[in-house]
Formats: sequence, structure tokens, C-alpha cells
Amino acid sequence: MPKIVSVSICKPLHEVKQEQATELTRALFSEKFDNIERLLKVFSNGDIETRNVCMPIEWFEKDHDFEERNSLYIHHAVDYSVKAIEKCLNDTPFLDKAVHPSEIDAIFFISSTGISTPSIEARIMNLLPFRDDTKRIPIWGLGCAGGAAGISRAYEYCLAFPEQNVLVVSVELCSLTFQKDDYSKSNLVGVSLFSDGIACALITGNQSHIQSNQPVPKIIATTSKLMPDSEGVMGWDVKNTGLYVVFSKNIPTIITKWLGPFVHEFVSKHDLSTNDIEHFVAHPGGKKVLESYEESLGFDHTKTDISRSILRENGNMSSPTILYVLQRFMDSNPKVGDYGLMAALGPGFCGELLLLKWE
Repeated sequence: MPKIVSVSICKPLHEVKQEQATELTRALFSEKFDNIERLLKVFSNGDIETRNVCMPIEWFEKDHDFEERNSLYIHHAVDYSVKAIEKCLNDTPFLDKAVHPSEIDAIFFISSTGISTPSIEARIMNLLPFRDDTKRIPIWGLGCAGGAAGISRAYEYCLAFPEQNVLVVSVELCSLTFQKDDYSKSNLVGVSLFSDGIACALITGNQSHIQSNQPVPKIIATTSKLMPDSEGVMGWDVKNTGLYVVFSKNIPTIITKWLGPFVHEFVSKHDLSTNDIEHFVAHPGGKKVLESYEESLGFDHTKTDISRSILRENGNMSSPTILYVLQRFMDSNPKVGDYGLMAALGPGFCGELLLLKWE
């Protein structure tokens, strides 16, 4: 079975404390809401302390059109992707030796916060010495589910080509979508929650020459699920000035009712139950989302401690977030034979699950 042999992250330059984000929102929104102080409690109640963004906080005080936002997206996505790839391919604590870009056979690029044609991975290939026959698979629009879905698609690629090696590069610059003149509650919640993140994972087929130095997660199986007629749960409205967040207040309730049967059906196909899952690699969509995971799956808080720490330290970075969580799990030295479950939910409304086993 394919394995995840290395994961790297790359944090954008500008760290924003949650108190700074609260003050900026108060300054921009106070005249439009009579109850602004009550609404601002979403910042303090979200269990987020710091976030990282690609532009200084002063940038968000001014108006920016779609062209400027997207130009910044392309510039930073390329720059940070290169850094994340270099870290991933030189992750010698996990890799037997550094991997040269020419050893990579395919790149899956995951993003939902900007557009680029040629796509970002093509621009990356002009900066790093990849082979010119490297397969390129850009995937757009999966939002918070994108990181897990990217790993799933790489797994399937490596099943088809077991001697090959695949990179999954996930980049979201959510902050560039911020609309200072959008006075919806969805935007207010989004400002309190979302941030920027970049991650890269190396997945190898079972006949690959690349070796790992310590136990790594083997991918046993994956599954995807779409909830019919749920387009309004989360996503973007595309307008003249850019992307406007769609974020239903019912997401935690939806997760509580929907996720449990989805997970139980998946793991039972492999003669397992949730009691067999040692490591719950969950995308931390928010504090209430994590609580909904626990309620729907019968997990106590210890199963979500790592996801909660990633949320506290980084906010919700959309698709890369689950790779930040996975890296933390891999660094915690799981035992050979331990089972893990990756879970992420995104626009559609959809879910992506991966069953892992450390070997």
C-alpha cells in the first residue's frame, strides 16, 4: 500500500494575535452593528490564539480589487510552495536520504483561495529541477476537505503506478479573500477563524525506491461522500471584488448527525470500529466542529487534542490544516501497528476519510 513518508509545513511571515484581529474587526465593523461587542465574542470563544497571514495587518484596513488579491495569491503561493517542497524532500528525520525533485513523478496542487492559469505547480516546476514529464494535477474548490482529498487522490495514483512518487502541495491564502465591506455574519465568523497555511506531503508507492527511517502511515483505504443539495453549507460567492465566504451556522449540527454513520460504515468495511482508532487526524474546522466530531464518534477530548492545538496555534487554514495535524501526529512517534483515521469536511457539502496504519 502507498505510504506518507514526509510532511512539511510553511508558515507565512506575518503572525497575528487573536486580539489584533479582534481590534481590526471592531474598527471596521462597529458602525454597522449595534451589537458589535456581542458579535466579537466569536473571536474569544473560538479557542484560537495566533494565526499567520501573507500580508501585514495594515493591508487589511484598505480596499483591494480582485486583480490585486489574485496577483498576490499567485506570488505568495509559488514562493511558499517552493519552500514547503524543499523542506518535504529534505525531511531526513523521516527520509532515508534527501529526495531530488527529479525523483517526483506527479504533483497534486490543492487550493481554493485564488486562480492561476498556468496553474501554480507549473510555475513551481520552473523554479525547482523537476523532470519536464512530471504529471500535473491541480485540484480546485474542495476547501477544507482539499488536503485529505489530495492525499486520497495521490494514494490512488500510487496504486496505479506503485513504483512512483507523488507530492501533494496544499496552499490556502484565506486572508487575501477578506472583504472589509462585507457586513454579513458569515464574514465576521470567517475573519475570526480563517488564516493562511502551506503544506506538502510525499506519498510513495509500495515499489518506490524511497525509504523511511521510522514508522510512517500506510494508507489502507479512502472514501468520499457528498451530501445531496447542500451547496449552501459552505463555499464562495464570486463577486466583482473577489471571493465572499459562505458559512452556515448549522455546520456543527450537520456534522453531528452526518459524520458518525459515514465513519462507522467506512471502518466496519475493514473489520474495525472507532475503538480501534488510536490517532484521529481530524481537520479542525473550528472549536464547535471538533466538539461535533467528539459527539458524533464517541471520542473523548484526548482524540482531538492535537487538532485543537493546531487550531489554537494557526486558526483554520482550510485545506493544509489537516496536513499540519498529520505532521504533528507523525512527530509524536506512533507505534507500529497503530491505526489512524484522517477526516476532513468541505464544500459540497462533502467528506473525505482515509484509514491509516503505521508501519
